[in-house]
Amino acid sequence: MQQAVNRYYETQIKTATPEELTLMLYNSCIRFLKQAYNSVENRDYQSKNSYVTKAINIIDELHATLNMNYDISKSLASLYEYFKQRLVYASMRLDLEVFQEIIDLITDLRDTWHEAIKTVKQK
Repeated sequence: MQQAVNRYYETQIKTATPEELTLMLYNSCIRFLKQAYNSVENRDYQSKNSYVTKAINIIDELHATLNMNYDISKSLASLYEYFKQRLVYASMRLDLEVFQEIIDLITDLRDTWHEAIKTVKQK
C-alpha cells in the first residue's frame, strides 16, 4: 500500500507545474508544523524536532526558488527568515502560541498563492 502511495506522490510531483509544486511545499510545511505542534502537546520532543527540521527544510527550499529580480521575492525572503527564526524559538521554548502563529502565517501565504494560481489560470 505504501509503495502505491509513494508512486502516486511521485507522479503528482513529476506532472505538477512550478506553481503547483510551490503549493505542495506550502501544504507539506503546514502539515509538518501541525505535527510538530501536536508532538509538543504530547511531549514527544524527538518527533517535534523531526517535524520542525522538515518544515525548516521546506522553507529553505521555498527561499531557494525565489527570483530576486522581483521586489516580492525580497519580501518573501525576509518573511521566510522570520518563519525560521520563530520556529527555532518555538522549538526551543516549546511555545505552542508561536507554532500556531507560524502555522497561521504560512496558511495565509498558501491561500494567497492558491488564489493567485486560480486567477492566472482564468486569464
